[in-house]
Amino acid sequence: MTNPHGTGVTVLGLGAMGSALAAALLDADHETTVWNRTPERAAGLAARGAKPASSIGEAVTAHQLVIACLLDHASVHETLDPVIGRMRGSALVNLTTTTPNEARELATWAAAHGVDYLDGAIMATPPMIGTPAASILYSGSDEVFAATRPVLDRWATSTYDGEDSGLASLFDLAMLSGMYTMFAGFLHGAAMAGSVGVSATEFAARATPFLSAMTAGFAHDAAVIDRGDYTVPGQQSLDFSDLSHIVRASEEQGVDPAPIAAVQVLISRQIAEGHGAEGFARLYESLRADRADLTEVAR
Repeated sequence: MTNPHGTGVTVLGLGAMGSALAAALLDADHETTVWNRTPERAAGLAARGAKPASSIGEAVTAHQLVIACLLDHASVHETLDPVIGRMRGSALVNLTTTTPNEARELATWAAAHGVDYLDGAIMATPPMIGTPAASILYSGSDEVFAATRPVLDRWATSTYDGEDSGLASLFDLAMLSGMYTMFAGFLHGAAMAGSVGVSATEFAARATPFLSAMTAGFAHDAAVIDRGDYTVPGQQSLDFSDLSHIVRASEEQGVDPAPIAAVQVLISRQIAEGHGAEGFARLYESLRADRADLTEVAR
């Protein structure tokens, strides 16, 4: 597929992230049309050379490449349902955060109206856009990804995860799950230390190198999971990993044990099923989706 979309781009949504995307395009001399439900947000970009669209209809017909960076899945439909019939032959790159199935629904909806669809998940904060530290995951139309990559690469390192439109969202949310769970654990630890007057700053100084070193264990656990053998020597057993003492210590200090208590529930479940002598990575078996059930959910 040759690039039918030229260098002109329409950006829908001018929150912090949408504005950063549009600004990066302007920096690269792309003709950029912008639209926001609140028109005043376009003023700064207009001063830099962007063309504010007076209506959503004008915005989506200005260029054949339309970028949506809106609030949520519902807002994509609210914004584009009235004008989707005018977008036939265009490419829609949706950088709005959605669930995997919401992304798949949008891909099906777009295809029904003759619009090529590429879903994207931004693994960056607005100030990171346009720098080597930024990453954006994409899935959906491989033709759109290939044809528009010169535009996409203006923002971040672009990674294509396949034709299933839900994959970019799935990887994004899975990594965010790991991040937020880690942050919650840090905050719980800070609250425990804070119960005796230790500042969060001091706790962070102690915890950061330890937690950073522990992430090296991800690769080992991943190999164990992929082998499906949780009896490999060298693993810490679930019996030894009982965390009830951390739960009790938290309660003794008057701190809510919710983050660590959730992990203890998973450990106790596996021990109750007779897996106490197996490694900690066995918790994966309490969490993983049944593939047959997952197939039904995706339909």
